[in-house]
Amino acid sequence: MPRYVFIFFVVLFFLASCGGGSDKKNRNTAEQDITPHATLDSVFSRKKLKAATDYGSLSYLIYRGEPIGYQYELLKNLTGYLGVDLELIIVKDIDKSIEMLNKGQIDLIAMGLTVTTSRARKLAFTAPILATRQMLVQRKPDGWEKMKTADEIESHLIRNQMDLAGKTIYVQKGSIYSQRLLTLADEIADTIYIMEEDKDTEELIAAVANGEIDYTVTDKYIGLVNSRYYPNIDVNTPLSFPQKIAWAAKKGQTALIDTINSWLVGFKRTLLSRLIYNKYFKNVRARRIARSQYNSFSGGQLSPYDEVIKKASAIVGWDWRVLASLIYQESEFKPRIKSWVGAYGLMQMMPATLEKYGLDTTATPEQQIMAGARYLKFLEKQLPAEIADTTERMKFVLAAYNAGLGHVFDGRRLAEKYGLDPNKWDGNVDHFILNLSDKDFYHDTVVYYGYLRGEETYNFVNEILARAEQYKHLIAQ
Repeated sequence: MPRYVFIFFVVLFFLASCGGGSDKKNRNTAEQDITPHATLDSVFSRKKLKAATDYGSLSYLIYRGEPIGYQYELLKNLTGYLGVDLELIIVKDIDKSIEMLNKGQIDLIAMGLTVTTSRARKLAFTAPILATRQMLVQRKPDGWEKMKTADEIESHLIRNQMDLAGKTIYVQKGSIYSQRLLTLADEIADTIYIMEEDKDTEELIAAVANGEIDYTVTDKYIGLVNSRYYPNIDVNTPLSFPQKIAWAAKKGQTALIDTINSWLVGFKRTLLSRLIYNKYFKNVRARRIARSQYNSFSGGQLSPYDEVIKKASAIVGWDWRVLASLIYQESEFKPRIKSWVGAYGLMQMMPATLEKYGLDTTATPEQQIMAGARYLKFLEKQLPAEIADTTERMKFVLAAYNAGLGHVFDGRRLAEKYGLDPNKWDGNVDHFILNLSDKDFYHDTVVYYGYLRGEETYNFVNEILARAEQYKHLIAQ
């Protein structure tokens, strides 16, 4: 064989080998991206579950300053089981949430999706969380409260699905309701006019109640809860057979789904599971929540003191919802509460601090809040100018409010000694505040104020700011 021919085959073999290796490498990389445990591994590595839910009367809302909601409480119990934090992303568009899931921006859709064959081709569903049926939402006749008999009200309502012929029904875009109505139109051999809207289901229910539209469709459990908010709606006409409601992960992420299902099996057997279910679907207290003005879904207020808090927040220069979160943390908006160490009122100020502002335990809620804001400003002024970022200063002030300035300055000195940034809280000073209960740290020569139960202060700052973010999602500026 001529030499040049031999060289040609050697080069060809070499290129083929390289190409094959590259292809294999690419295939392996692709396989790693879709391994069944990829999402679960990410959750544990970042110690956080990113879940999308919608804002509504059942999923997630604020009541008297506290985040509540059926989906929210289930997710909090799940993340407790996993030992990770929960990051909620509010998404009202179902298609958008699926897009975010497929892009890896979220780990789980916790919006109470109805399980269908077409959805199961695209998503990995958990075991059912609830069972439901699709129901027609319609408005009771004007003056229904004064009608003498139920039959008189019934005569104005659609009960026979045949009577939907020629009706216009508005549904949430991306929901399964459109397909059900198309099937129903075929079954009754007539036309149903279907209008898909960018509004979510609960917004459309409100539109029915307010007379803006005549009909929409909802899952039964959502409809029954919303009937507490809007007693003039009727949700007793079924449009479908019973259907499963579940959470969804990215297709192929069986490790996350199996883990959630394992938790669900055990959780559903607990008393807590029954209590949470009854709280939202059976308890009469749920009706009081629905009618309360301190409900972010229907009332839009956090507390009776919102206007005072807004005025006081200007003193310290904070978003008022951060100050509201601090007050909730300290007293749950109870103005006469007293702690075992003598701290008093909405902002749990010690008697000596109250006295500094000319107050005692007879102070009105407004006086308490204004004095608390002035004290926060006092603490802020004691911080060095080197802490220039306003958000960082807020974190240091919150820590000082809980633990005192002395311990905060100890934390800064420790951070500087160990080569971290004394002007940054997260991952820097907070680490040393957290560890000031460790004698290796509180006996350090740069520590002047000694032992601190630092975990309390560390959690105090994190919880207030996390709750404030929830308030910002749900309560207007």
